[in-house]
Amino acid sequence: MTDAGNLAIRETPIPGLLFLDLPVHGDRRGWFKENWQRDKMTGLGLPDFGPVQQNVSFNAAAGTTRGIHAEPWDKLISVVTGRVLGVWVDLRAGEGFGRVVTREVDPAAAVFVPRGVGNGFQTLEPDTAYSYLVNEHWRPDAAYTMVNLADPELGIEWPIPLDRAVLSDADRTHPMLEQVVPAAARSIAILGGGQVASALLDEFPDARQITRSELDLSDLAAVEAYDLSRYDVVINAAAYTAVDEAETAQGRREAWAVNASAVAALTRAVNRARATLVHFSTDYVFDGADESWGEDSPLAPLSVYGQSKAAGDLAAGCAQRHYLIRTSWVIGAGHNFVATMRRLADQGVSPKVVDDQRGRLSHTATIAAAVAHLLRTRAPHGTYNVTDAGPSRTWAGIAQDVFTAAGREPGAVAPVSSAEFFGDRSHAPRPANSTLRLDKIEAAGYRPPEVAMQGQAEEGR
Repeated sequence: MTDAGNLAIRETPIPGLLFLDLPVHGDRRGWFKENWQRDKMTGLGLPDFGPVQQNVSFNAAAGTTRGIHAEPWDKLISVVTGRVLGVWVDLRAGEGFGRVVTREVDPAAAVFVPRGVGNGFQTLEPDTAYSYLVNEHWRPDAAYTMVNLADPELGIEWPIPLDRAVLSDADRTHPMLEQVVPAAARSIAILGGGQVASALLDEFPDARQITRSELDLSDLAAVEAYDLSRYDVVINAAAYTAVDEAETAQGRREAWAVNASAVAALTRAVNRARATLVHFSTDYVFDGADESWGEDSPLAPLSVYGQSKAAGDLAAGCAQRHYLIRTSWVIGAGHNFVATMRRLADQGVSPKVVDDQRGRLSHTATIAAAVAHLLRTRAPHGTYNVTDAGPSRTWAGIAQDVFTAAGREPGAVAPVSSAEFFGDRSHAPRPANSTLRLDKIEAAGYRPPEVAMQGQAEEGR
């Protein structure tokens, strides 16, 4: 046997069901293949599904038919010896319910089967060994969804007719498709009630919002015990953001409780649920000494708030599947810097604005769209900088642009240093440069927009 091609992954008409072509290396002794190779496969788009158990089904006779079950876990199936006709039926609620995909599977192929998709097969050769990795331990009380192998609505052309096939009595009596209760799809949970959470709810209208009244992140025992098993994605948009108040004794405790300790507890809960964690970070985890910051730049926070967020970054990075979204200068619906500048421009006020801090705005719509893109494309997990595109500006420069768009002279905004602006008031140190590099998110296929200042000014009305 010679090498059988290169590793490749292809999508199918059933969302999430993926076909893999596996290289098989053979000689006169036999053959060898990598049935599961995490780095290579996830790099090509296979979900990092975290298998915990391997099962092997040995089938002595050709025509052995095992059938169509959708368990509450993901599977990576392949064949060790022999060949099978693989059959998959989407049994998840939605427009794809009942869709069927088939293909022949031999040792040079594998198939990733997401939870809720029914998986069955018929052996085409005797002594066929069928292998599958799963990301939950088998348990007798698991909720299975099953459909009858012989249902004419499915239109499956079994190579060996079922009346001559080898199958169990149970598989003969499973319900027809019209009687099947669709498997409930795991949904998205959004924690928090601020501007980012609001934009995320617009982007994911079917998501469930979990507010502080239901889950207080400062209650670590409650976070640890919260059942996230119904969710495929958990987006943590909750945070302690009172930057200056965090410098006080009480604020320090609250900042660390919500931004660090709670994230560690949430990460453990997400890992138990085999879900994906989306967590938000900030430019405040850097000291501002460099001109710009990449995802791998060293953490060096100046403030208590920045320190608590940096600790939360490290905790979120322990999620088996995670996207850490680092933003700066967030602008969303409601009270924000642009809205304040627009109001002052309309009122004829000439404000003093800090001119020694430089960065980019991050509109919440930009952030939410980036999250949706990463989840939809199953981009590699890790940290991504997400801000609006365009040149970096100082706060004073942005204010001057808003005044210009509002019909006021930019000179009405007086640029001042941070020391002059804060005076004797107690305040947290800010990074002088918060410009985040966007190369990685753009390489993942999402190009953040450069929001026109005229539109920002109108948004601020």
